[in-house]
Amino acid sequence: MSPNQVATALDGAIAYVSQGLDSGSGWGRYSDWGITAVYEESSGLVAVAIDAMDGPLVRLRDIELIARVPSEVSSDIHALAHREGASVRVNWSGDPEVTAWGVSMGAMLKLGPSPEWDRQDTMITDALFVVAELAEDPYGAAPVIQWRDVREEAPNAGTWPVRAEQDRLRWDWSPLESIGPLRYGMSPDQVAAALNEEPAARHGRYPFGRPWEGPGEWILREDRFDTTGVTAHYASGRGTYPLLGAVTVQGRTGPQVEHEGIRLIGLPISMVDAALIQYIEERDLGLVIGCGGDRGLEDLNMYVRATRAGDAAISEARFCRKDWEDHG
Repeated sequence: MSPNQVATALDGAIAYVSQGLDSGSGWGRYSDWGITAVYEESSGLVAVAIDAMDGPLVRLRDIELIARVPSEVSSDIHALAHREGASVRVNWSGDPEVTAWGVSMGAMLKLGPSPEWDRQDTMITDALFVVAELAEDPYGAAPVIQWRDVREEAPNAGTWPVRAEQDRLRWDWSPLESIGPLRYGMSPDQVAAALNEEPAARHGRYPFGRPWEGPGEWILREDRFDTTGVTAHYASGRGTYPLLGAVTVQGRTGPQVEHEGIRLIGLPISMVDAALIQYIEERDLGLVIGCGGDRGLEDLNMYVRATRAGDAAISEARFCRKDWEDHG
């Protein structure tokens, strides 16, 4: 199906967010339907992603796949695959993927119905469905990468161990200046030395080749330190050396950080949200909502984020220097 045919099949739906549809190759997000359609120039529609919150409920045989507890759907998929002789593997997000059916499962945070989209403490399932030609590696296929590139995501083996509170480091936070042993403005070498750890993964980019940047060498964007449980984010660009601009303390494994007695890391996300809102209301402060619904305190450039721990959602946080613009 072409983009026009898909729009007709969806009662004239409009892709409010899209890329490359005019060329016949790209993707379109049909928000009113809760789906994203991915197209390949020669083949038309090749993949459909179903949103957990807004998408239609999809049934495979007798299994409801969408908006359910991930572990329950995984159990049902394994049982059906066993009956039909299909092979189930784990995809990049730690969820089941079945080549024979062209389905790759995923999960997203469940949100409440309030205008502020209250964050719940549970994950619910979404899914990507692809044509047979892409089923061997759905998220590695070029058309899907145009829509969602997960190649820099830390692969998950399907387990989400959470470090116990008593086993976590304790870090102090000086807003806009430092977090634990890390001070904003450090070089990557200084960050690694302060943590006494080499990065488990490094991510970056090449310059875009635009007039204000031009071609050049690879630019470091972030380092992930798995033992400590943090990610260092660097401000960098063509002709400038990367310097520490923000630190994400990972929810499952990172150090515990407190603000005014509020524990920020590794707790049910609704608990941290409620504590922050109470703190703000009692002091008549401002609440900042960042990309993806992250909650922050006005003028502190800190955002509490939700991360997955199996079927649950727990808190992590990103701590930024004053001039850092966080984009999720």
